[in-house]
Parts: sequence; C-alpha cells; structure tokens
Amino acid sequence: MHIFDIFSIVGTIAFAMSGAFVAMEEEYDILGVLVLGLVTAFGGGIIRNVLIGVPVTTLWSQGDLITLAVLSIIVSFILPLTWIKHWKRTEALFDAIGLSAFAIQGALYATEMKHPLNAVLVAAVLTGIGGGIIRDLLAGRKPLVLRDEIYAVWAMLAGATIGLGFIKSTLELTLLFVFIVFFRMLSVHYKWRLPRRSLKTGAINRTESKSG
Repeated sequence: MHIFDIFSIVGTIAFAMSGAFVAMEEEYDILGVLVLGLVTAFGGGIIRNVLIGVPVTTLWSQGDLITLAVLSIIVSFILPLTWIKHWKRTEALFDAIGLSAFAIQGALYATEMKHPLNAVLVAAVLTGIGGGIIRDLLAGRKPLVLRDEIYAVWAMLAGATIGLGFIKSTLELTLLFVFIVFFRMLSVHYKWRLPRRSLKTGAINRTESKSG
C-alpha cells in the first residue's frame, strides 16, 4: 500500500468520526450525523480538487474510502455514551490526526501532479482544514481554524516541507505526520495563538465618548 493511501485512510477515519461526534453533540438525527461525518471527511478534498484542476467526480472513484467513512460514522453512532464522553476529552487529538494526515495527503497529491509550491501549499491547507470548516459551519459553530489555537499553520508547514522536497521517503513522511500531530497538540495545551487585534475596546470607547 502506498503511503498516500495510508494517510487517506487515517484522515478519513479521524475526520469522519470527528464530524459524527460534533453532529451528535448538536443533537442531529442519524441522517445529520451521516451527512456531517461525510462532509468532514471529504469536504476538504473536494475543495482542493476544484482549485488544482481535478474533476470533482473523482470522489466517486473512492468507493472504498466512502465505505470506510460510513462504517466509521456508524461505529461512532453506536458507541456507548461513556466512550463518547471519553472521546470528548481527546477531541483535539482526533482533529490533529485528521489535520496532519490530510495535509500531508493533499501536499503529496499536488506534488505528484507536478504543481508549483504555492499550489502544494493550497492543497495541503485546504485538504487539512476544509472539511473541518464545513463541519463547524453546518454545526452552527465558529470554524476552529479561525479561532483559538494555531491550526492551519501546521498544514502549511506540512505542505511547505513536502513541496520544497525536504521530505520524500515513507519514514520521513511518517515522522512528519507525528511531528504535526505533536505540535498541534502542544498548541492546544499551551494555547499558542497567532497575533490578533480586537476592535471591541475601540467600539466601547466611541460609545462612551458619545454619551459623555
């Protein structure tokens, strides 16, 4: 089995279960759980394909992965509640695994198509975060990538490393996968964040000056 296929399988399982658990947390019915799980698993890849010129219909050639995603979602749906509550404590880990696996998969996909570095970066980021963004939007949440800890940066790092040709062998790709998961979890634990600027204070000051 090619390393590309392994990362596809790992990412599909992790994101399908992630989407399913989010749907159950929002009290969706079984159809909603299925839809959200599939969208999370394949949404990023579809967006990537559109932007790098791959027909969207190639999704239907991934019958084995779709079946794997559906089975993962069903397993998630029938898991005992105590197991699901335990999963909630490791939610970030599932998300980190999916992010890392799909970012690397997307970068490998674009590299094999001989795309330039910027396209490899886009493929890595969109494959890694696209499904999660769609999941959060459908669940009525602010997308994880737009808030809290560093997220998309790790997908960019994976894309840059592969796009620049620093990593090629199966062992190196596996170490990169572990590296991305590890640092994503560190960013969650220590709450590393990108610089941000809020306009709320300014809005409050303007309100106070008008009332005075």
